[in-house]
Formats: sequence, C-alpha cells, structure tokens
Amino acid sequence: MIKMWDVTIPELTGDTKRLVYVYLPDSYEIDPERRYPVLYMFDGHNVFFDSHATYGTSWKMGNYMDETQTQMIIVAVECNHGPNHARICEYAPYSFIDPYFGDIRGQGKIYMNWMIKVLKPEIDASYRTLSGREHTMIAGSSMGGLMSLYAVLAHNDIFSRAACLSASFHFCQEEIDQLICKSKISQDTIIYLDFGSEEIKRHKDLKEKYIQTIGLLLRKNIYLETRIIPGGKHCEASWSRQIPFFMNTLLYDGKQV
Repeated sequence: MIKMWDVTIPELTGDTKRLVYVYLPDSYEIDPERRYPVLYMFDGHNVFFDSHATYGTSWKMGNYMDETQTQMIIVAVECNHGPNHARICEYAPYSFIDPYFGDIRGQGKIYMNWMIKVLKPEIDASYRTLSGREHTMIAGSSMGGLMSLYAVLAHNDIFSRAACLSASFHFCQEEIDQLICKSKISQDTIIYLDFGSEEIKRHKDLKEKYIQTIGLLLRKNIYLETRIIPGGKHCEASWSRQIPFFMNTLLYDGKQV
C-alpha cells in the first residue's frame, strides 16, 4: 500500500505543495500491534510509479518490497521541480560553483533540518514506526545520494544506515571529506556506496575521488559496502537494479526485519 499526501516546506518553497509517498507493507493493517523500521528516500516521485517519474522510469521500489515481503515503511518526498537548478540547490549540503550548473547555493542543511524536525516527528506520530536511530535509514541517488551520505555523517544520532547510489559528492568533495574526518560516527553505522562503470568512464577523476572518500570512511571503523557496477549508468533503470544489493546491506543483520 502506498499512501500519498501533500506537504509544504515553507523555509524552501513557501506554500508550494509537493507529494509525500508512504509505503506500508501488507502486514501493517493485519497486525495492528507491530511497529516498523523506516527508510527515508529522496526524489520520491521517482521511487514508486513510472507515471510520476521525471523520465518515465521509476525504481519500482514498491514492487520489490511486496515481492520480498520486506517489513519496512518507506517515506519518499518529491523533490523541488523549480527553475534555476532548484533541485540541485535543495539537495546540496554545501554551496559550490560548477562549470555547467553555475553558482549553486546549497540549501541541503535547511532541507535536513525540516526532515528531522518536521517530517520525521509527523511520520512517527502518524504511523507505527520504530523511531529510534537503529531503525531509521536514508537512501537516494545522485544528489539524493550526496544528501544521504551527508545525513548519516552529520546526523548520525538520527540515521544509522544510508544507501548512497551514484552520490554526487564530487561537487563538494573537500567539504564531504572534512565532514567524514571530523564527524563522530558510531561504529555500528552502515553505509552503502556505488557507482556505475559507465559513470566512471564519463567523469574525469571520479574513480580517484571515490577511492579517496572510501578510504576516509574506512578509517572511521564503520560497516561499508562499495561497488562499481558493470555497465551501470546514471539513471533510474540502473539504480532500480541495485535495490536488492543496497537493501540487503541496510538490513544485513536482520534486526529490522
């Protein structure tokens, strides 16, 4: 079951409405005493339905959850579709200048503050969640992957696990690497990171930057899974095929099932 309702983020987009998608497993109505872990996801319009997806292809996350009977709530919020690279600004935890995108004023910290202080409490009040850190996860791709990595580092007291697919951390490599070094990350933290081989071919120095960030994360003595996906591209169709891998990593010890 996927419920949808409108939400606003006044600090970012005023009274402009966007959709929140909430996936509930079939057992949610059958077992009224049961509580569930929660996975928060970025670019919610691309997560469940092809008809809602920006390029007509979604992750089909609901299909995977139903087929595998994974007992989890997923909360996925639509991105900012505004002009002037509004999505990139909203999903950038730091400001940066890029030859193609220009001057990006990062609003990611504002977004995360809203997610933690407004959205999460509302979800915990409205649904039977396991609200503690151990059962709270976050995932996304591209800029959403960057935000997922930022979230688990900067707000490790809230999120214990993150899946970061094709994370665009190269836009603010120095800041992310500094955050890794200075963050007090619990050693039970789990992070999944991947890139497609086709992405690495297209972007100069991406592999070297990827290796550098992986090395810094390993020094924190956390649980880390990294993959370079054969033939993997920067698109929803490719990310959808990685669902079994990152979900198995997020739930690898079975405590959330």
